[in-house]
Amino acid sequence: MFKRPFLLLFLFFNLVSLQAQQKYTLSGTISEASSNETLIGVTIAFPSLQTGVTTNEYGFYSITLPEGNYEITISYLGYQDIKETINLNRDIKKDFNLSEKAEELEEVIVTDDAKQLDIKKPQMSVNTLAVQTIKQIPVVLGEADVIKSLLLLPGVTSAGEASSGFNVRGGAADQNLILLDEATIFNSSHLFGFFSVFNPDAIKDVKLFKGGIPARYGGRVSSVLEIFQKEGNSKDLKVNGGIGAVASRLLIEGPITKDRTAFLVGGRASYAHLFLPLFDVDNKAYFFDLNTKFNHKINDRNNIFLSGYFGRDLFSVNDSFVNTYGNAVGNFRWNHLFSDKLFSNLSLIYSDYFYGLELDFVGFEWDSGIQNFNLKYDLKHYINDKFQVNYGLNNIYYVFNPGKIKPNSPDSGIVEEQLTKKYANETAAYVDVEQKISEKLSVNYGLRVSLFNRLGQDELFVYENDQPVVFDPFQLVYREAVPLDTINPGRGQNLATFTNLEPRISMAYAMNDNNSIKASYTRLAQYLHLLSNTSSPTPLDVWTPSGPFVEPQLLNQYALGYFRNIKNGAYSLEIEGFYKDIENRIDYIDGADLIANNAIEQVILNGKARAYGLELLFRRNEGRLQGWLAYTLSRSEQRTPGRTPTFDNGRSNMETGINFGEWYSTPYDKTHDIALYGSFDLNKKWNFNANFVFQTGQPTNYPVGQFEFQELVVPFFGLRNQTRLPDYHRLDVSAVLKNSNRRNGNFQSEWVFSIYNLYNRRNAASINFRQNQDTGRNEAIRTSIFGIIPAITYNFKF
Repeated sequence: MFKRPFLLLFLFFNLVSLQAQQKYTLSGTISEASSNETLIGVTIAFPSLQTGVTTNEYGFYSITLPEGNYEITISYLGYQDIKETINLNRDIKKDFNLSEKAEELEEVIVTDDAKQLDIKKPQMSVNTLAVQTIKQIPVVLGEADVIKSLLLLPGVTSAGEASSGFNVRGGAADQNLILLDEATIFNSSHLFGFFSVFNPDAIKDVKLFKGGIPARYGGRVSSVLEIFQKEGNSKDLKVNGGIGAVASRLLIEGPITKDRTAFLVGGRASYAHLFLPLFDVDNKAYFFDLNTKFNHKINDRNNIFLSGYFGRDLFSVNDSFVNTYGNAVGNFRWNHLFSDKLFSNLSLIYSDYFYGLELDFVGFEWDSGIQNFNLKYDLKHYINDKFQVNYGLNNIYYVFNPGKIKPNSPDSGIVEEQLTKKYANETAAYVDVEQKISEKLSVNYGLRVSLFNRLGQDELFVYENDQPVVFDPFQLVYREAVPLDTINPGRGQNLATFTNLEPRISMAYAMNDNNSIKASYTRLAQYLHLLSNTSSPTPLDVWTPSGPFVEPQLLNQYALGYFRNIKNGAYSLEIEGFYKDIENRIDYIDGADLIANNAIEQVILNGKARAYGLELLFRRNEGRLQGWLAYTLSRSEQRTPGRTPTFDNGRSNMETGINFGEWYSTPYDKTHDIALYGSFDLNKKWNFNANFVFQTGQPTNYPVGQFEFQELVVPFFGLRNQTRLPDYHRLDVSAVLKNSNRRNGNFQSEWVFSIYNLYNRRNAASINFRQNQDTGRNEAIRTSIFGIIPAITYNFKF
């Protein structure tokens, strides 16, 4: 009587075991065939399962699937596809080498499988640019530029020509986290904004996160720009460079031990200042930078990397005024593979920004800057093809030098003084999950926990009612409060502690293989503030930490988008709407003095900011003519209301705030932003490029009236940012002639002919007002930076 139930149970378990397929893992590294350079974001697709994976920042991939025979497709833009059949009957470690498209072959089409995977990924609000595209985009003076190329993407603008920094979705320049090989770059500009600090020859990947930012990133509330340098060619010695109108560059890479150890050294320098003495000009303005990288493969499970960057700018006037500034970063990284499913990266990072000034006619030297030391450990767990987990932690220690003045000669009369240095520590831990819930729905969700400690310092002012800014109810103006006392908290004390939970979630719903809807929510905290009362940051601006009187900035961003592949990926369309609000965005009282201010809290107020808009990006991805159209419709506003009413002799005094507490445009508000870029391959020798840019004029302040005081005419300005500069637009073109005169061995070269601002539009960088000495009437003076600028650059490699 017991035999039949046991027999049925036995058959049931055997049936289950037969149906439950054994799963195995396919993992490895994907590199470039000619150099062993690992490739980021390569797609490994399994068409029969409609699933796949992409390589991480170090070229590693891993995917776990049921046992079986599978056809896989390895695809990456600019490289020939690999199609192969894998018999997954055990755990397999398999590396792939991709070859660049040969000029003799017809263009390789990006496979439809890869495009379908992109559509289904929950990642949104992210833009990538190929290095080759960056080198083709026409820019001022013919120098390929990463930052200037980003300005052609939707949601990204600048404060004007020859201005430093960039603005993302209505955010300020200091709200962008800029990473070079994971190290923070605090100033991304050379020559006050003419060039960026990134040498395009040394770069292999550029990615900009505007929203839906993964939990592994934090510390800024607007965007993350992540740039990775090349690792160096471990097969052959290679040299490439270029000679331009104002600067030249050279990069050397090669093996130390073939297929195991490689190095990279690249440098750039400008030399336009060398010609100034010919015109009897003693002024100087030049820059130089150096990129280095070393990588060593210890074994199949361990790799180490050592990378660095050093750059300096110098500007001087007759040697009596000398300005020097620049970045220096270094990073040691250790990649370790615990198993074919668990990848880890340990990084030790140093970053330094220095600003120096020497005024010989006054007799002093000035320097300021910021340093940080970062220890971070990241792990990625490839559990299966539907579930991946990223987690890790990092700790950053900051040293802020707001300024030090010292005499540059014994008889200068200047007394050496060090403004109070500030110290802080930021700790964060995160977990981030990538999950495919169904064939149509995929999600990324995660949580970042950040802890910021403002450490003790030598001197700290104490104010009545803890208010370093006071309001004058009679003149309706804010003034600096007079400190009641000065205390000396030790370095071991905490002046303030902030803890924030930063949840993130993004999801994608695929309506079919070519259409999807994506949405995201991002919460971010920023503990650092750049003190600048200009629309474009200057090298003199200094960073300050949150602490007493200065709250951290907190962001909530929401985004919703529609994504479509057209004609099997030949065209693509991305439409995104976003809304973001920021708490504790600082602004400055009228007449604020930020330079050499030892009590910066006396001139700032905490307010709010918001930005919202619609972005459109339409791309043509294949054929001889490629390019994109980007359009952004947006608003960026700020509001600084009055604080809690104060009391004077028992009477309430309502503060006016800034602009009477009403919303006003930020200096980086651009209602309309249009960018059109196209690249056309005429034949194997000639390539033509063009881009057109139109932007609504940036907000500014014009006088709305005037009054006389002691026979002086004093202009009166109205509310902040009520007027705008004229609209900005220009057209740039370039032509690339590839030298194909049978190549001397492996030597290749090309000439790049470019014209910036083809129709010589005199765009206004600013408009100033003055009184005409002859007529006595007021007049407006437009200041323009660039007109039409032709340039020639010669590039080579061997």
